[in-house]
Amino acid sequence: MTNTQTRKADHLRICLEDDVQFCGLTNGLDKYRFDHSCLPELDLNEVDISTQLLGKTLNAPLLISSMTGGTEEAKIINCRLAIAAQKHGLAMGVGSQRIAVENPDVAHTFAVRSLAPNAMLFANLGAVQLNYTYGLEQCLRVVEILGADALILHLNPLQECIQPNGDTKFKGLLHKIEQLCQQIDVPVIAKEVGNGISNSMATKLVDAGVSIIDVAGAGGTSWAKVESQRAENNLQRRLGRTFADWGISTADCIVQIRAQYPELPLIASGGLRDGMEVAKAIALGANLAGLAFPFLQAAAESEAAIDELIELLIAEIKTVLFCTGNPNLSELKRSPSLIKVN
Repeated sequence: MTNTQTRKADHLRICLEDDVQFCGLTNGLDKYRFDHSCLPELDLNEVDISTQLLGKTLNAPLLISSMTGGTEEAKIINCRLAIAAQKHGLAMGVGSQRIAVENPDVAHTFAVRSLAPNAMLFANLGAVQLNYTYGLEQCLRVVEILGADALILHLNPLQECIQPNGDTKFKGLLHKIEQLCQQIDVPVIAKEVGNGISNSMATKLVDAGVSIIDVAGAGGTSWAKVESQRAENNLQRRLGRTFADWGISTADCIVQIRAQYPELPLIASGGLRDGMEVAKAIALGANLAGLAFPFLQAAAESEAAIDELIELLIAEIKTVLFCTGNPNLSELKRSPSLIKVN
């Protein structure tokens, strides 16, 4: 197993077995609640939670967020998730495909399009790799492997600071992103990995040509904690602990960016754990809500467990709309149903 494969295996194990969630900072959605409607004047069976993104219709505003790839265990997880995305009409992202560029023999662990011919799929590379010899060719390669509808460029400066031998040359990266956006023929999504994208950073990314922002805010899995668990020395271990709760909450990211960009496609991820939080994120202005950890737990168990999770999430979202008197997601966004409580 290569060093990169070992790291991928470590990430899966640590996320599933260790406590690496934020503990001092929430995703911010706990600061909001819905105003209950005792007479919604709706038929629950007619509540519509479908949405559109990049010209495709999704049956629910759910993204199975980027997680893994590169190992046989990761292949099983990706295949199970892709089958579920196809079955339920959801979007799905895969984990960083850098390992598939470095080692084409593991590309098959990401190649799930045959299992999800109609699902919306997102390829994924670390943006910083554009400063480490990567360019259009490598980006097109990962899109091709997945048959992807869009390319995620993930931004993870904190994780790279703590990760052993992390890639920390972020200087001049915005210009490289701008060049790529001009050259590539699929939409580019800028995504954090759990520390959030501020309004000012979103402005720079949008000006560079990024089509979608995935805020991936603080409040869920802390990659500083994850890398602290993998540390090779005491400095890395303590650095990860110091920055365990670093970042901008998911809710704050959504509110800030939506106020600046009323029409920008916006994905809310970062610590979302149930359909109630999905509905809150949508009500705040997100187009789609991404969940990773709940899907990882379910996928590690079985295909049936993923189905059960999705069915619960859909039921929770529909119940929110029904009990707030909103027949669809557009009405939920326009309504005064969501109230800030503190």
